[in-house]
Amino acid sequence: MALSAETKAKLEKITTATLTTVLLKKGLRNVWMRKAAPFTPAAQNVRLVGEAFTLRFVPAREDLATPASWSSPISTRAAIEAMPEGVIAVADAMGVSDAGIFGDILCARLAKRGVTALVTDGAVRDVAGVNGTGLPVWCAGGAAPPSVAGLTFVSWQEPIGCGGVAVFPGDVVVCDADGCVLIPKDMVDAVTEESVEQERLEGWIMKQVDAGMALPGLYPANAENKARYEADKAAGRA
Repeated sequence: MALSAETKAKLEKITTATLTTVLLKKGLRNVWMRKAAPFTPAAQNVRLVGEAFTLRFVPAREDLATPASWSSPISTRAAIEAMPEGVIAVADAMGVSDAGIFGDILCARLAKRGVTALVTDGAVRDVAGVNGTGLPVWCAGGAAPPSVAGLTFVSWQEPIGCGGVAVFPGDVVVCDADGCVLIPKDMVDAVTEESVEQERLEGWIMKQVDAGMALPGLYPANAENKARYEADKAAGRA
């Protein structure tokens, strides 16, 4: 497991904005999933963290994308039953926003299984019902047509691209009001510790701004202000 309870608790206090900055410093620029915006009431004003459980759709093909496919051993229904508690379901819907990949019944089952959230660059359907399940969903919006109107479900727990971001099973996903950010599983601990320090520093900088200090030399901090910050941190004031 890439995500310990201790690390998860730390990440729940770190903004996705901070994470993108820390990841950028490590050379990773493409970590924010496009089109995956907070959508359901349960996704508003929260920050959620979990390991990615991936789902993959491809373009609809008429012999495969049929209502009968919902009963296939390779289906979204089977994938949901394979999801362990606490994961974030991340679905590659290829940015298709005119077919809902999940509706109220599937989202209700996700919630019942203890899945933390659903993240997709596509859409969901039965929006009122999905809202009522209490499942936090980040997506591109709502759409009445079913998934098979535009997509074919093909696999789970394989590498995918969601919102233009490469997502591997077990990578860590953090979702908040700014969207969803991916942390590669092998970098989780290092990114978390650097992000905790970045948030502490920015909290100290905000106090200086509130006190009327000008930004040049403060944000980013020059050597003098870094020394002031370190002194305040050592004294428990930062």
